[in-house]
Amino acid sequence: MTDISGKAAVVTGGGSGIGMGLAKELARQGASVVVADIILTNAETVAEAIKAAGGKAVAIECDVTDRDSVRRLKDQAVAAFGPIQLVFANAGATSFDPLVDMSDDDVEWIVDVNLMGVMRTTRAFLPDMIAVGGGHICATASMAGLLPGWIPTHAPYSAAKAGIIGLMMNLSLELKEHGIHTTSYCPGGVATGMKVNNARYRPAKFGGPGEGDVHVSKESGDVAASQAFYTPEAVAPMVLDAVRHNRAFAFDHPEQRIHFRNTYSGVVEACYDATQAWEDAHGTPEANPHGAMLLNPTGA
Repeated sequence: MTDISGKAAVVTGGGSGIGMGLAKELARQGASVVVADIILTNAETVAEAIKAAGGKAVAIECDVTDRDSVRRLKDQAVAAFGPIQLVFANAGATSFDPLVDMSDDDVEWIVDVNLMGVMRTTRAFLPDMIAVGGGHICATASMAGLLPGWIPTHAPYSAAKAGIIGLMMNLSLELKEHGIHTTSYCPGGVATGMKVNNARYRPAKFGGPGEGDVHVSKESGDVAASQAFYTPEAVAPMVLDAVRHNRAFAFDHPEQRIHFRNTYSGVVEACYDATQAWEDAHGTPEANPHGAMLLNPTGA
């Protein structure tokens, strides 16, 4: 079990949407919360709401695409509340444009904020977690990352979110001995306001902030229209339940299991079946007798 009450937490992208919901629920459950956001006024609004409700919170400006900004976040967070043992790497951005229609800046922004932002945040806070002997990292991925064959015109976003899942699952192997756990939260339909506000979060190095709604293709819109969208406040307790129980994943739409079977696990199993059929017909490939040596080519 991961304790939440009495711990210090950081939530990136905490000034709105899912991050806001997580920050408020963490405070309600007894954590001291650092609300980090690229738009400081948003973070301040959430932090003030937490304090007005009797909780502990501070607001810190942070651009997760900037390594120095993340380092400053870490230093300021520790100065405010001491070692951080709960990290919610939630900041992100979205896109529903075909890959060929996206500019280099478009693609690099989506990949950098969603994947590398989680990587930078994790790397910044991990040494302190190891030093104190425990903690939990929860990264906001997406059903688009778990099911990249489900929602169309979402390629860079799906790739980045799938990368988060790979990062969290693999990292859990090396952190087990330190008492640190990881969770990938895969929202399946949450009313975050991202469609309207997404462009406002764009850093200058990727073209700078803008205005206007995210363009959503008809194909993607049809998938979205078939889903129920929950509020951030409604899903936050579900995510924290997964964190408390050290689950590898947190979901908010259990009925989407069928999409996992139809677009991912079923597809993978069919390919394994095809490989088995090939071996049944042609025989098992000859193994390289020096295969183990290939893992250690220096002989050291």
